[in-house]
Amino acid sequence: MLFTRVSAALAAFATYASAFDVNSNANYASYYGQNSAKNQKSLGEYCRDAIEDVIILAFMNGFPNILLNFASACETTFEGSTLLSCPTMAKDIQYCQLQGKAVILSMGGASGAYGFTSDSEATSFADTMWNTFFKGSTDQRPFGDAVLDGVDLDIEGGGSTGYPAFIKQLRTHYASDSSKSYYITSAPQCPFPDAYLGPTLDNAWFDMVYVQFYNNYCGLNAYPSAFNFGDWDNWAKTKSVNKDVKIYIGAPGSPTAASSGYVDGAALKAIYDDISSNYSSLGGIMTWDISQSRTSGIATEIRAALGAGEAGKGVPIEHDNSEVSSEEPTSSTTSSTTSIEDPNEPTSSAPPNDINAFEQLPPDASESSSNSPAEPINGSSERTNDTSGGCPVDGASCSGSQQGCNGQKFALCANGKWSLIPCAPGTTCTINNSGVVCDWPNGSTTDTCAVTGGGSLRKRLGYTE
Repeated sequence: MLFTRVSAALAAFATYASAFDVNSNANYASYYGQNSAKNQKSLGEYCRDAIEDVIILAFMNGFPNILLNFASACETTFEGSTLLSCPTMAKDIQYCQLQGKAVILSMGGASGAYGFTSDSEATSFADTMWNTFFKGSTDQRPFGDAVLDGVDLDIEGGGSTGYPAFIKQLRTHYASDSSKSYYITSAPQCPFPDAYLGPTLDNAWFDMVYVQFYNNYCGLNAYPSAFNFGDWDNWAKTKSVNKDVKIYIGAPGSPTAASSGYVDGAALKAIYDDISSNYSSLGGIMTWDISQSRTSGIATEIRAALGAGEAGKGVPIEHDNSEVSSEEPTSSTTSSTTSIEDPNEPTSSAPPNDINAFEQLPPDASESSSNSPAEPINGSSERTNDTSGGCPVDGASCSGSQQGCNGQKFALCANGKWSLIPCAPGTTCTINNSGVVCDWPNGSTTDTCAVTGGGSLRKRLGYTE
């Protein structure tokens, strides 16, 4: 049962766990929600220890018309709406925060329909975000009374219109609440400047920047010759609006988490040690994604390399039951003092949060109300193929915002040339009326060679980063 907690109780609980320190150079951030390794556990399970300091929820892959996709982690939609309602994630978000971790929502990602047409639209959407995910109020809040710690921009397509205005307005809302810290983060690719986020990075406030040092010539596997952390450090100190912004070394969580750039834990530690001794802007390490990094074991190695985690000690946090109300009692709330609901324990209204067993089922065996990878992200099974452009070939000419499929690779037209990027293992490139996505075949016909000129394509790292 999802507890409803008053603000005073949350403030009291938070004193039991060390708070996230944005100024540290030894933080560890990881993305959650796309089940890249196909064995993703509940969010709360990952918060029972002190490994990660920041967890980024992936993704809000549609805006300003909000569309959320967290693979199998979210249960239902609001009645009469396509907006996800995620009570289990809401409970886990609060649990993670009480363990001292920051929980941030990532906007963008690999596939979907997003972007702003004007500064005024972006400003208005910042108001919507505040009401929907932070301290504002609205009828439909996907995470209920949970209040997130910030937003991440993983903008990998379209233009840069509106993002600085969006950040400015959201930070105005942030300033209205002195009870906690809020953050703005981003996840650019390592080539400098980033093709999509470059103008926004130069003109808006960011607290943390998770540079993706993979799937590019400047990846971790190119260290030290083409590895360009120095470019990002120079930007942080000379161009960034926030001269104290922290730059993270973004790394794949396993050899299968990205098409290139993976290095093992020992090599990553050596790179981190070198960077930390030469660049003061270093904030820590980021991985895509948490299911990959936990499965491969590199997450534990990263934590050891960075030192003891400040967030979450994996111990029960006690509270006074008089400060907690619930619509229905659970079997464990029989005394006046109890520990916060263990995210692994089943309740009378939900199955156990051990997703391992669930993920062994075929994709179509998941809850029909879940926006899972077995379904097109926009919720439609219609495919609007346009093969008039032929099969996209890496390096061949293309035009405008074309996108396409070539088997298990998706194609992005960048600067007049096709760039082909592998889909995650087990997924196949396909086109629907939302654009190009890498999705689970699920027995349906897949598009092995198709081109379309519409929509917005983002690169595929893991499943949908």
